[in-house]
Amino acid sequence: MSTEKLIYNGKLMNANAAFISPNNRSFRYGDGFFETMKMVNGKILLCNEHLERLFTSLELLAFEKPIHFTAPYLQNEIESLAKKNYHNKLARIRLTVFRGEGGLYDVANNFPNYIIQTWELNPANNTFNENGLVIDIFKDARKAYDVYSAVKSNNYLCYTMAALWAKKNKLNDALLLNSFDRVADATIANVFIVQDGIIKTPAITEAGVNGIMKRYLIKCMKNEAMPVQETQITVDEILQAQEVFFTNSIYGIKWVKQCSSSNYITQLAPLLNKKFIAPLVL
Repeated sequence: MSTEKLIYNGKLMNANAAFISPNNRSFRYGDGFFETMKMVNGKILLCNEHLERLFTSLELLAFEKPIHFTAPYLQNEIESLAKKNYHNKLARIRLTVFRGEGGLYDVANNFPNYIIQTWELNPANNTFNENGLVIDIFKDARKAYDVYSAVKSNNYLCYTMAALWAKKNKLNDALLLNSFDRVADATIANVFIVQDGIIKTPAITEAGVNGIMKRYLIKCMKNEAMPVQETQITVDEILQAQEVFFTNSIYGIKWVKQCSSSNYITQLAPLLNKKFIAPLVL
């Protein structure tokens, strides 16, 4: 039996314990959201940015925040659980927030329920990928832009189906399109391309998730006066790009070597990794 633990509404429980009711609104309707974070040597990378996004999502989704439900409280919960599970050296953390029980119109209350989980990460996670990713474009779903599209929602169906499709087709990941057939993001990452010396990434209005690592990298590049644009990216632009790379909070940055029949170089991505991402994990 696993000795690993999780935290459910402040209570330490066995990681494989069954405790979610069939009336849970996250189970029924995807009513909630989550944060995925990385811990290195007991430190949550970009912790303030993650918790800021969490509380922004909490307000946007009309939760009623209890007085004790603060950034320092959640940070302490995460750190104590990682230490309890002996995952604090290098870990992936997931903090899931959901509304609790009730039907669609008769929610019990709007207080945030939460689950914190930790998993040990392989040290190879901190290294830049020598073998580029092979991806393609998932066309069976579209992400519509609205006030909620940037939230890491518990309603993750289009990403789930894209990931299953990618696995079935022996791909490392898949691109998702928005309702205008432009690039939104990938199943677990944000997307960047390089074309004619310009670094481009889909704007938040293109329906992708508001990624923490993406925001961090854009800030770093702008501070260095690098030519980066948050804009629209068409499928043709993806296929004609010179370089494509992904970012997320767990692996930082990964380069893509192939999308459909297009092949890419890797030039900027390893430099960005060395200059901006690698120092985070030291």
